[in-house]
Amino acid sequence: TVLGKPGSGGLVTVVDRTSRLLLAAKIEDKTASAVQAALIRLLKGMECRSLTTDNGKEFARHKEIATALGAPVYFAHPHSPWERGTNENTNGLIREYLPKGLDFREVRNDVVLRIVERLNNRPRKCLGFRTPNEAFFNLPVAFRLTI
Repeated sequence: TVLGKPGSGGLVTVVDRTSRLLLAAKIEDKTASAVQAALIRLLKGMECRSLTTDNGKEFARHKEIATALGAPVYFAHPHSPWERGTNENTNGLIREYLPKGLDFREVRNDVVLRIVERLNNRPRKCLGFRTPNEAFFNLPVAFRLTI
């Protein structure tokens, strides 16, 4: 999750470890029910093998999430963000656009979608300079620079 100013909501983020594809949804608050609804909305109909979350209270409905998605939910060890490094790094990239302390009530959904689109079309070294969209959808690289 990427949170804004206290009480202003935030984003639930999901990152595919293989392709680095990002999915994100706004939430009004950090409650377990809001996070559950957002995760199910984001992942319903997609193949999801497992989810790994932190130990925040917002994931208290993990059993309901696992049942709805047909995938197990795992928890990283407390105070071990490196166990979810891809997600933590991606949340840092989101912070380039949505800094800490921002009032998320003022962030429109189309802005969130544009940020997700930008990050999913950003070439990544770990993907051989392919974008997450290219890697996830197995698309050919748009162009290659040859010398």
